[in-house]
Amino acid sequence: GSRLAVTSANAPTPFATTAAPEPPRRNRLSEQRPGGRVQSRPCLSPTDMSRSALVAFALVLSASACQTTTPAPATPGTADAEYAGEMRHQHDGETPAASGAAATAPARAVVSETVTYATVGGRAVMGTLVRPRGGAANLPGLIVVHEWWGLNDNVRAMAARYAGEGYAVLAVDLYGGQAAQTPDAAMALMQAAFSAPAASQDNLRQAHAFLAGRGAPRVGVLGWCFGGNQSLQAALALPTEIDATVIFYGGNPPSDAAPLRALRMPVLGLYGGADSSIPVASVNAFEAALDAAGVDNEFVIYPGADHAFANPSGQSYQAAAAEDAWRRSTAFLAENLDG
Repeated sequence: GSRLAVTSANAPTPFATTAAPEPPRRNRLSEQRPGGRVQSRPCLSPTDMSRSALVAFALVLSASACQTTTPAPATPGTADAEYAGEMRHQHDGETPAASGAAATAPARAVVSETVTYATVGGRAVMGTLVRPRGGAANLPGLIVVHEWWGLNDNVRAMAARYAGEGYAVLAVDLYGGQAAQTPDAAMALMQAAFSAPAASQDNLRQAHAFLAGRGAPRVGVLGWCFGGNQSLQAALALPTEIDATVIFYGGNPPSDAAPLRALRMPVLGLYGGADSSIPVASVNAFEAALDAAGVDNEFVIYPGADHAFANPSGQSYQAAAAEDAWRRSTAFLAENLDG
């Protein structure tokens, strides 16, 4: 890989892992004793065996019932749950107000429309399609994946900026039509998405098919924060179809080269050197895994930049790092998507 900027050797300390939840206890039958005390006992006892057949049959049915447990709802894996919790910490006290990135106008006039680009779980999924005004029909495509707040107007503004560079940009929705206004709500939406990875991958596959079906000869993917994580997931789901992958500080970067060997597109990683949620050591391990897998890659680590330094929303925007990351991302896309 090509390392374009290097931080100090002292990487931030990774956040502490949380203990695994206690497994549910199996139910036991209980009987009411004189005096009102409830005493638990096994489902069958030796004296039960001598009772009438009818009573024994009833106890057998009760024994079967007491062993039945209600399936737990789908939950994120441990690493994803920790990541969502750390994002809650990183964004504590923030609001999804437009950052300096979203306040910048596109380089040329664009037109946008709301489109239905997928059907997931029987439900239509709507996103925002943005194109240069008067642009050709077969522009390269770009899938833009929202940050942890969801698909809001700030993400749409960033989609417009990238469309102004000459792309048909589809801003996708992985939150089921919802966008958060508070950190707690954002964490809940992020956890729900992590709990259904197959649905998110199906969503992203259909996003690619939507752009390709509209004439895009090449399609890239880009995202921030949660969207950076999902940008890599899109690449892994479409290892030969995606033509360029841009990851703005996507959490849980992999260190195993094996699943990365299928990738046939170059990867650009943009990370903050002061981001305690994604330690520099883990970014280095991700870069090394891509190298070992034979994947062309570039990584830029901005000294002193915190998490979300280029997010469209929130109060973590850092102009110098964000503007350089913008220039690098557009140059990377031009090199790999333009004719």
